[in-house]
Amino acid sequence: MRPPAIERFLAVGAFAVVGASDDRDKYGNKVLRCYQQHGLPVVGVHPRRTEVEGAPCYAALTAVPGPPRAVSIVAPPAAAPRIVADAIAAGCKHLWFQPGAEQADAIAAARQAGLEVIADGPCVLVALGFRDV
Repeated sequence: MRPPAIERFLAVGAFAVVGASDDRDKYGNKVLRCYQQHGLPVVGVHPRRTEVEGAPCYAALTAVPGPPRAVSIVAPPAAAPRIVADAIAAGCKHLWFQPGAEQADAIAAARQAGLEVIADGPCVLVALGFRDV
């Protein structure tokens, strides 16, 4: 049984991975592939990529088309304030800071803006289950 915050995050049904990477050894790639392995619609966010693992990739959350998405953050903590600002501007309601991406002020700002935040906890790879193939 998953915690309620994770269930609500996954129920959004459309996902973005900020920090998506072409490098299969990096967590930005593994998290994106995890969503794909579970048949979940996912896009990447990276300033210099247009595609990662066959998924479209956008320069910023504010450039992602369609409805707001639940966002997994796999980026350095120093980038968190900008990512949170972009998430708010894009209308995202759910953020999941993957372990190592957390930044306390950004988490507080997201919560103050009314976003549901998962932080200082499990990784999406564990919550969903990931096969590194």
